[in-house]
Amino acid sequence: MIVIGADVHKRSHTFVAVDDAGRKLGSTVVAATTSGHHKALRWAHEKFGGEVLWAIEDCRNMSARLERDLLTAKQKVVRVTPRLMAEHRRTGRERGKSDPIDALAVARAAAREPDLPVASHDELSYEAKALVDYRENLVHERTSKINRVLWRVHQLDPEYRIPSGGLTLNKHQQALASWLAERIGVDARLARNEVAAIIALTTEIKEVTREITTLVRDAVPTLLAMPGCAELTAAKLLGESAGITRFGTDAQFARHAGVAPVPVWSANPGRHRLTRSGNRQLNAALHLIALTQAHMPDTLGHVYYQRKRDEGKSKREALRCLKRRLVRVVYNHLTHDHHTRTATTCQAAA
Repeated sequence: MIVIGADVHKRSHTFVAVDDAGRKLGSTVVAATTSGHHKALRWAHEKFGGEVLWAIEDCRNMSARLERDLLTAKQKVVRVTPRLMAEHRRTGRERGKSDPIDALAVARAAAREPDLPVASHDELSYEAKALVDYRENLVHERTSKINRVLWRVHQLDPEYRIPSGGLTLNKHQQALASWLAERIGVDARLARNEVAAIIALTTEIKEVTREITTLVRDAVPTLLAMPGCAELTAAKLLGESAGITRFGTDAQFARHAGVAPVPVWSANPGRHRLTRSGNRQLNAALHLIALTQAHMPDTLGHVYYQRKRDEGKSKREALRCLKRRLVRVVYNHLTHDHHTRTATTCQAAA
């Protein structure tokens, strides 16, 4: 099997091919466009034939179009985490850093790692991720404006009080806008402009939230029924999984999510520590579910958490155990919902 590693950038992509032994066979640079990707496909077909494995550094924003074009052309694509590349560059004989060196590191990492996540062309997960990321950007922008408004209001009147978190609600936004309308000066004028922007952002956030809610209720009803998993968390899990079928087992999904335990014992078996690798967005969503279930009586997560605490584990160790248990449940729910959607689509087509 010939492995072609890709170092992706905004304007160009560099490809390097290696054989099973990691020997460099060739390289090319193409534009980061669909026509450039087709050029890379023709290069690979002419030089190495049809049986190749494309390995791409896992940086979703830069590599999304390349992945879609390769998958549309029925190519096999795997994702290589930057951590694996860094290890190869550290131990490699070639010094320095360049696009061909990085692409070679990607290819050699993919050649020696048999169970890398397989890329999949999943429009639903892409839509969920795009919507969740867009909403988070809107919330971040609104928070920045709220912080600036609070300081401007303090400059105008230190005794004027706004409830904590109040400027996310329409009632307090309108009350502040009415209060500012009676004030004069540059601080009042700028504050009025920012309050108007906050109101507009809040409206847009609500619209995007409704769209996300509708999407996940139709796409992952089983996952949504899980205790502690609300609409936004379900959308985060759906989007960041990027196609649950690319994981053969729940253990692979757990490693990708960064909740697989890391053994750290010597002559004291059974000790594990937190892992800092994996998709941190997935990890954060699972952490939120675990915290919720650990404090929700009459849930299986709460019972499991208490059992681990009774075994002598610390709160953090028990929570890590719960997250590993929950990732199996999430994997099964996502897989079940995917097969249900696929069966429904096939029936409709028939």
